[in-house]
Amino acid sequence: METPSGPWFNALASYLGPAYLRNAFTYGTVQEVDFIIEILGLKPGMNVLDVGCGPGRHSLELSRRGYEVVGVDLSPEFISLARESASSESLDIEFQVLDVRELAFEEKFDAVICLCQGGFGLLGGDDDADVFLRVSRAVKRGGGVALSAFSSYFALHHLEAGEEFDPRVGVLHEVSNLRNIDGVEAPFDLWTTCFTSRELLLLGEAAGLSNAVTYGCTPGDYGIRPPALDRPEILFVASRGSGL
Repeated sequence: METPSGPWFNALASYLGPAYLRNAFTYGTVQEVDFIIEILGLKPGMNVLDVGCGPGRHSLELSRRGYEVVGVDLSPEFISLARESASSESLDIEFQVLDVRELAFEEKFDAVICLCQGGFGLLGGDDDADVFLRVSRAVKRGGGVALSAFSSYFALHHLEAGEEFDPRVGVLHEVSNLRNIDGVEAPFDLWTTCFTSRELLLLGEAAGLSNAVTYGCTPGDYGIRPPALDRPEILFVASRGSGL
């Protein structure tokens, strides 16, 4: 199975547009932000980087609660939607079109989040270590990181007919029929990089992150519980120490 080297997700984002937010997995934003704030010990006024922010649902919710937020995403359409939403609520959020592989912030943020695959899980199994390092460097010493990734355990346990899993790079390929804002359906190829808990912990350690833990989670149902076969995502949580 070959994975695309370019920004394959942009075509999908362009087709979906605002219809992306009709997907059930986007409905749990408030609960997810509640948990992230608690687990990272965030306080209003802190600044947060939202990596792979999509249409900005987590950025918007954090801004509503008094956080200073910068959101980055590779999709111009999603960034445009995020800016429109922020403007409609008079929220002061900086949104940038930016590839996660080009993050160049240095000790700028109190926390970095990368949720719902957030670009990190869309790279075709490449550049994972470099992206972890860039995320780590963006957070201040003592700051926190929360990153979710699709679980290899879940993907293999629930592999369906027509899906392919490449064990070399941990990429799940599927064809999904997506419906745009006009209700028109079209098939799209999806390549989602999956991870084990151990892989995420090792990537975090190599990037200089410490006090790392992983939790099993479902969109809209984050909690303190171990990764499991029936939980589709793994949430990696850590802090930046005094290393790299």
